[in-house]
Amino acid sequence: MDAPVQWQKSSFSGANGPNCVEVARHGDALLIREGDEPGLVLSVSRAELAAFLAGAGAGEFDHLAD
Repeated sequence: MDAPVQWQKSSFSGANGPNCVEVARHGDALLIREGDEPGLVLSVSRAELAAFLAGAGAGEFDHLAD
């Protein structure tokens, strides 16, 4: 039996607010879900998430937060 998935959210998210995205590791995949819709889960590889985080860190998605 698989161990339960341990979800983690950013310390920048509110305690129970709507701005919560959670991540977890499950085998070779990384899982991402919206905290208020926990049944909807996106599975990505480490390389895919690393590329996204690099782009976010470089400001490529800043225009989406306006």
